[in-house]
Amino acid sequence: MVSFIGQQPRYMQLAQTLLNEIQSGQYPLGGQLPTEFELCKQFGVSRFTVREAIKQLAQMGMVVRQPRVGTHVVATTPVAGYRQVMGELADLRQYTAETELVIAEAGLVELDLETAQLVDAHPGERWLRATGVRRTNEHSPPICFTEVLIHPAFRSVTGLTSSRHTPIFILIEQQFGEHIVEVVQEICAVAIPKAMAQVLGVKPLSPALRISRHYINRKKQIIEVAISTHPANRFAYSQIFQRDWQAR
Repeated sequence: MVSFIGQQPRYMQLAQTLLNEIQSGQYPLGGQLPTEFELCKQFGVSRFTVREAIKQLAQMGMVVRQPRVGTHVVATTPVAGYRQVMGELADLRQYTAETELVIAEAGLVELDLETAQLVDAHPGERWLRATGVRRTNEHSPPICFTEVLIHPAFRSVTGLTSSRHTPIFILIEQQFGEHIVEVVQEICAVAIPKAMAQVLGVKPLSPALRISRHYINRKKQIIEVAISTHPANRFAYSQIFQRDWQAR
């Protein structure tokens, strides 16, 4: 069963409830969900909360919304692939709660010039490097290949080698008393190299989305860099922008 794990906004909690009710058969395949007005009344929430909850289910491929017709159930389990919805730093924890990172290997590496520039360090520094794949479940194909580089000060971090639902930056915070205040993210299109393509089960040079995240502490130091390469047909990325209505 899919689960939206952890402390979540009201719309995520509502999405979880509706997801459970769909999977239990309360809203069967081909059936229709209550209207926005009815859901607002049932749960005592705003129309914004209801719309965002339905949006989550739609992005998972479980419902389809049609103007003046309603919202129909088209699947009782999420479709293949993964769509990440980002609005704030807490959503990174949601991402790792919904997926599993399986580390294949981890060890110290000496930074070359290119990698040192990537992590804002000096060539020759020995960082901890871990690589693996991330899945939505054990039976699904990997949604990405992930490479993680961890600053030498935290390279003794424990708990990396098992399957992970907890973000690595949380492990660093817990074990070293660090605090991440900022994540800088870069997204670009790439072609998957041959060795990585074999791990992911795709053709070499297939199109992919590469997401690099730099985790930064209070001192503006990079303590972790995570680079995830997603085959194009297994991942989608959405970001929510909310208007400041006081702006003129």
